[in-house]
Amino acid sequence: MSFAHTSLRDEYAAAVEQTAAQTLGALRGAGGAVALVDPGTANASRPLLAAVRVLGPDLFAPQLLGGAAPDTEAVLLLAEAHRAFPSTAAEADGPDAPEGAALIAAWRDWATGALFARTLRSISTPGLAELSLRAPQPDHAPQPQPHAWQAWSVRMAQLSALALPGLDGPVHRTARTHTLALARGTVRSMLRRDHRVAARLARWLAWSRAEGLSLPLEVEPVLERIHAAGDGSSRTALELGIAEALLAITPNGATA
Repeated sequence: MSFAHTSLRDEYAAAVEQTAAQTLGALRGAGGAVALVDPGTANASRPLLAAVRVLGPDLFAPQLLGGAAPDTEAVLLLAEAHRAFPSTAAEADGPDAPEGAALIAAWRDWATGALFARTLRSISTPGLAELSLRAPQPDHAPQPQPHAWQAWSVRMAQLSALALPGLDGPVHRTARTHTLALARGTVRSMLRRDHRVAARLARWLAWSRAEGLSLPLEVEPVLERIHAAGDGSSRTALELGIAEALLAITPNGATA
C-alpha cells in the first residue's frame, strides 16, 4: 500500500472521528446544531463529505433524541455527500467487499433517506423541499439461524444506525423478536473485548427497551463497562451516547 493511500485513509478516518464527536456534542447539548462546517467555509471537504456518508442516520440523533431543532446545514451537507458518493450499496457489492456489505449499505441508505425526508417536512427553508435521498427498502433483513446467533448479532451491530426513533421495518421487527440473541451477542463481544460491537448491540437493546420490551440483560452496566474499558474512539462514544439517550425514553415515547 502506498504512503499516499495510507495518508488519505487516515485523513478520512480522522474526519469520521471528528464528525462523530461533533454529533455527540450536539446530542448531549440538547438543542445545539451539529455544526459540521465552519460558516466561513465555502465548500465542505471531501473527507468531511465521506464522514457524513459513513455516519448517515446518526446525524439525525441530536434532533431525534437530544431535543435539537432540525439542522438545515446538516441536511444540505447530507445531500452534497450523496452527490459526491452516490451509491455505497453498489460499491459494497464489489468482488473484494465483505460478505453482506451491500445489504448493510442498502439498509443504511434507506434509513438515511427516510430520516432525511422526515426532517425536510419540518424545515420551511425555500428550495429544500425538492431535495430527496430516498432509497428503496431492501427486500431482505438479516435473520438469525438456529444455533447461529453469533453471525446474526454481528450483522445487527453493523446495522446499529437503524436503532433510532422514527424508523421501523423488517430489521426492527427482527430486533424485537430476538432480544435474547442481541443480549448473547453483547455479552460475547464484551468477553472478546470487541467494545465497539458490544456498544452497537447494547444500542439495539436500549432501543428495544424504549419500545417497551423486557430484556434478558441490564444495559446500563454494559455501557458503564464500555465507557471504562472501551477503545476511546468518538464513534464508539457516539454509539454509547445514543444508547444512553434511548434508555431515557419511556415506552410511551416520553423522555424519562
